[in-house]
Amino acid sequence: MRAMVLQEFGSALVLTEQEVPQAGAGEVLVRVEASGVNPLDTKIRAGRAAHARTALPAVLGLDLAGVVEQVGPGVSGFAPGDEVYGLTGGVGDLQGSLAEFAAVDARLLARKPRSIDMREAAALPLVAITAWEGLVDRAGVQPGHKVLVHGGAGGIGHVAVQLARARGAEVYATGSGASLDVIRGFGATPIDYTVGDVEAYVAEHTGGEGFDIVFDTVGGATLDASFAAVRTYTGHVVSALGWGSHSLAPLSFRGATYSGVFTLLPMLTGHGREHHGEILAAVGELVDQGLLRPRLDEKVYPLAEVAAAHAAVESGARGGKVVVSVRD
Repeated sequence: MRAMVLQEFGSALVLTEQEVPQAGAGEVLVRVEASGVNPLDTKIRAGRAAHARTALPAVLGLDLAGVVEQVGPGVSGFAPGDEVYGLTGGVGDLQGSLAEFAAVDARLLARKPRSIDMREAAALPLVAITAWEGLVDRAGVQPGHKVLVHGGAGGIGHVAVQLARARGAEVYATGSGASLDVIRGFGATPIDYTVGDVEAYVAEHTGGEGFDIVFDTVGGATLDASFAAVRTYTGHVVSALGWGSHSLAPLSFRGATYSGVFTLLPMLTGHGREHHGEILAAVGELVDQGLLRPRLDEKVYPLAEVAAAHAAVESGARGGKVVVSVRD
């Protein structure tokens, strides 16, 4: 099979020929059709993602969509020919999706939503799982909540907006420029973070009470702003990028709470992997109900042009999630 291999951090991925892996106990062999490209993929390649614990040489690629070729011992629920998607590799010692085949832990997979194609499905796993873990698992989003999503047009953000709305919340999201129209298109009230300050939009949209849930997908100063935007006592801040040093005083003075999301943890530790499959099954139902859709960059990148796909992600000059078509 063809695979894109990283031999040294900071270097380019190299197209190589490898043996097709076999499905071991608890695994499924997937014929990979598409591989989603995330900012994390580019950081791993550059050697700026120690938390991903990637051992070289490595086949990168976190997200995949494809077709089951072989089912290993002990696997039930999947059969050859099933269309699947998942967040399955590219970190630790797990082979990534930038290859024509991948043997993956069956617990990390779910059936691909019927109403979307392989490229669209490959755009979802990492961002959808992160949004679900933040909004549903940590914050318990429900009807009546006022939810603020920072970075509402981004990869995680646009899914978080749709997920919160699907669960009955009233959703607001920050952005600027053209992203405000994207946010509006997904059904949230856009907030231009370049105009006014936190106190101003909290006053305008919550009467000064604060948001029930603030989901930070940006990190840094945006997480600090989240602590100042949350509702007193019952509010909850969630961040997918809470890796810096922050003062908790604004949060503490509100009696509010905070949770972090580290989506890679089940992949790196082996614990809790079945929940990733459960989340993707639930997300697939939302997709097929017309309640959630991925925002996809229109350009198609074949496997040999992964460098261009990574460059597009790093530049920020893209109209949605970048996806590599593994089967050219």
